[in-house]
Amino acid sequence: MPEFPREELEEMVARWLEANKKAEQEGNWAKHLGPFYTDDAEYRWNMGPNEEFVARGRRQIEEWALGVQMQGFEDWSYPYDRMLIDEKLGEVVGFWRQVAPAQREDGSSYQVQGVGGSWFRYAGNYQWCWQRDFFDLGNVKALLFELAADGKLDPAVKKKISQLAKGQLLPGHERLGEAPGLWKKARGLLAMARIALLGR
Repeated sequence: MPEFPREELEEMVARWLEANKKAEQEGNWAKHLGPFYTDDAEYRWNMGPNEEFVARGRRQIEEWALGVQMQGFEDWSYPYDRMLIDEKLGEVVGFWRQVAPAQREDGSSYQVQGVGGSWFRYAGNYQWCWQRDFFDLGNVKALLFELAADGKLDPAVKKKISQLAKGQLLPGHERLGEAPGLWKKARGLLAMARIALLGR
């Protein structure tokens, strides 16, 4: 891993955060964040034990990670709470939140509970060559269920959920292995029910 001047990485982070603010204001993530990736960058996050999102190269990052994946979330905000810089490794870790534009009847914001973040690898020239996001998938699903129940889920998000429910992978989604079959799922459900009811 190359070592970079601390000041350069701090400037990179400042530019990145400013670009994120502009992307949120315009709802256009590819336009403002795309230039921050090298042509051969890789961007990924996990979707559970059997599925991973992977975008290889700046074009896929712009079209899939910052395009398709952000459809229905254009008005959401993703404020960063902390950025940690390691200039010797040339890496940055940022911790952020996912906040929906809608509000509950009590005035509180819908937002994903738990911590979310991104792990970046810097390539010089104010660009990332690698990024991995991490977040609590269970809390994301719980919030989407709540938004759906309250009639506040964006139509584009509903469409993607429908596709996934039918087994249609979205662009960039890759299988990590075979998902458990119906019989194994049923056995697991019965085993958990026995544990919950009988403690064994």
